[in-house]
Amino acid sequence: MTPAPAEPRILIPRHLSRGAIAARMADGRTVTLGGRTMGTSWSARIVARDAMPGTQDALQALLDRVVAEMSNWETDSDISRFNRLPAGRWQTLPPDFFHVLRRGLEIARASGGAFDPTAGALVDLWGFGPVRAPLAPPDEEAIAAAKARTGHERIEIDIHARRARQPGGAALDFSGIAKGYAVDLLAEHLRECGHRHFLVDVGGELAGEGVMPDGQPWWVELEAPPTLSLPPARIALHGVAVATTGDYRRFFDHGGRRYAHSIDPRTGRPVANGVASVSVVHRRCMDADAWATALAILGVEAGLALAVDLGLAARFITNEGGEAFSPALAGMLD
Repeated sequence: MTPAPAEPRILIPRHLSRGAIAARMADGRTVTLGGRTMGTSWSARIVARDAMPGTQDALQALLDRVVAEMSNWETDSDISRFNRLPAGRWQTLPPDFFHVLRRGLEIARASGGAFDPTAGALVDLWGFGPVRAPLAPPDEEAIAAAKARTGHERIEIDIHARRARQPGGAALDFSGIAKGYAVDLLAEHLRECGHRHFLVDVGGELAGEGVMPDGQPWWVELEAPPTLSLPPARIALHGVAVATTGDYRRFFDHGGRRYAHSIDPRTGRPVANGVASVSVVHRRCMDADAWATALAILGVEAGLALAVDLGLAARFITNEGGEAFSPALAGMLD
């Protein structure tokens, strides 16, 4: 006999009243836009009265701007040009780029370096960046050399001139924060255009605002490893965003061991702490994205302790199928 599917856990942000859930919109239909960006797909579901001509192109242009500034896969991007600078040289940065770098450095400090936007040399070394590398563990000398180029404290920024200084060999990598920022950018554009009800998705990182035409919020299931059977956790994305990182997304196997893309900048190696995935709910998707990476690197015990200290809403899933909710997320359970 096939077991009955488990009932989903329902998560409702504390600021979302039952009255808001029950309220129906007077009119409007859901218009779905989308395309490709950052090697993945994006979509925007917007409640509107018309077809919104020009919105698709406007949203795509914003995403293209993020790629042009922050993609390591583009050799002429702002981030690639910064990474090629000689030691001691300053580079004036576009506003979006500077904003992401500054916030990334703040989260790096707050996480004790578990998240670090300067880990590009390590990402490339282990074969998870644009630089071709053998799908095998590098030797100790190569790890030490890449680790010496890493360190958020090495980056000096000038907030008045909106510029950053290349200390020599530092390789910025925004892969753990740029998608979340792109979600925030699209959401902010829709708000500026007067839209109050939408769901934005960039590669699985999401932000929701308002409600659907039937008055229900944007219900989204927190992503979980596909090989584990866990009861779904369904959240009402109303004025909040969610991001998930997992070791099942990108990895390689070598010598009977799996090496995941989640690299600990403090050790220079992929983590092997038993964490399969971490989801973080936050009002800014950029923060949710970076904190999901940081907490996954820290592991369940240290990550959960930090989530408690900072009031982060997080779910941890282990490779064995264990699950832990931080108090801020458990407080959303209906």
